[in-house]
Amino acid sequence: VQLQASGGGLVHPGGSLRLSCEASTATPYNMAWFRQAPGKDREFVSAISWNGGIIRYTDSVKGRFTISRDNAKNTVFLQMNSLRPDDTAVYYCAASRVYSHSAARQDYWGPGTQVTVSS
Repeated sequence: VQLQASGGGLVHPGGSLRLSCEASTATPYNMAWFRQAPGKDREFVSAISWNGGIIRYTDSVKGRFTISRDNAKNTVFLQMNSLRPDDTAVYYCAASRVYSHSAARQDYWGPGTQVTVSS
């Protein structure tokens, strides 16, 4: 399974971005977004189960980020609003056969997309 994330970029504080992650397979996997800032470990951001029935967010993005999926397009989205400088990171999408928030339990990873929040 290949994953391709897109939608990153440079945005001012308070701005919005929408990340997309397209999978190369029509099989609906559980999907998650992680991010890694310079000098920091990769951290969980959000996850959605294969049918959208389970959705979770890390506390720092609750109320600002929204994860969704369109299985007909093999794509998962991460709508990011009210962005802050501490959201700056490389964002990775990942797929897993078993729903998990753990990076170690993801089966496939995309190459990442840079999100920079700066004035």
